[in-house]
Amino acid sequence: MLRIALFVALMATAIALGPALAHLLELPNKIDLPRDDYFIVQRIYAGWSLLGGVLVVQLIAIASVVLAAWKDRRLRALASIALGCLVCAQVLFWTFTYPANVATANWTMRPDDWQALRQRWEYSHAAGAAFQLVAMACLSLGTVGDKRWGRSS
Repeated sequence: MLRIALFVALMATAIALGPALAHLLELPNKIDLPRDDYFIVQRIYAGWSLLGGVLVVQLIAIASVVLAAWKDRRLRALASIALGCLVCAQVLFWTFTYPANVATANWTMRPDDWQALRQRWEYSHAAGAAFQLVAMACLSLGTVGDKRWGRSS
């Protein structure tokens, strides 16, 4: 059960990390775009909300690893950190990113404070990517050096 939960947690985290890193890597090229250009570029994210399902799987899988690893203190600690990182990324999203999406109707409306909203949206995604990266690192470290996964210390 633990191996399956860890595999699913790793896969879901890897899938979630892709779009998170895309947001992080595009930031330097987008952050200073003029208003009209920025709103055009934001259209590329239409439909990305479907990735929310991956985050649900990721949450359940990592929580399952934490519970199933009750005898393995190291793996349980690493999975707990990964779970904490996912929670932090979600807190950032719901506190900063989502309200910016609502205020701009998913970047189809141009409110007067669009620049402040852009800052919140871009930097909250960047921080969320960092949390996802740490989560992936923790889950990966949980398998490295563990004889159960075919590796020795």
